[in-house]
Amino acid sequence: MLRKIIKINEEKCNGCGACADACHEGAIGMVNGKAKLLREDYCDGLGYCLPTCPTGAITFEEREAPAYNEAAVKQNKNAEKLPCGCPGTASKAIHREEVQAENVKVSSRLSQWPVQIKLAPINAEYFNGANLLVAADCTAYAYGNFHNDFIKNRITLIGCPKLDSVDYSEKLTQIISQNDIKSVTVVRMEVPCCGGIENAVKQALQASGKFIPCSVVTISTDGQIV
Repeated sequence: MLRKIIKINEEKCNGCGACADACHEGAIGMVNGKAKLLREDYCDGLGYCLPTCPTGAITFEEREAPAYNEAAVKQNKNAEKLPCGCPGTASKAIHREEVQAENVKVSSRLSQWPVQIKLAPINAEYFNGANLLVAADCTAYAYGNFHNDFIKNRITLIGCPKLDSVDYSEKLTQIISQNDIKSVTVVRMEVPCCGGIENAVKQALQASGKFIPCSVVTISTDGQIV
């Protein structure tokens, strides 16, 4: 059948393996230090692997290929005893030392509403002169001092590239293009699928035609800055 499927340029591939980790279906593997599409029928054509590739070696093409075989993918996952191909869903317990603090009240640093990228207005007054924070929504739960270290003195937008079926780059391009944004800080989780939000910001900055300082902070699943 004629359908959309990924294409890997081996010359551009640096062998980092990020795409293989990001592939939920197990379609990509590493062979002789290069990423390979091992099973065409495992590729669902959604492209979660694309934003994780640091060299742009992965693109889409439309060609004759076997249909996506969801049943085979599930069977393969069960055989490997993996809950999911995405490291972001790996289950683990995190043990922390209890910190005793009496009569300590932590105030919210949020200075605007709404915060979801999908819901935010494009031309809100608070965007003018703003230092913009674009964060994956898990980061605020993983990193304990998120309000003071990241939300304070910034306008906050959050989203999840894995769960939201939208292209954030279009909305972010409009916000950056039509407002006086002073800087952009991206806070993402260390899991590969979170690269989608970082990639969306970078695309938006490029499409806006503006030179705006941008920094990226990565949070580990146990709540540390990496």
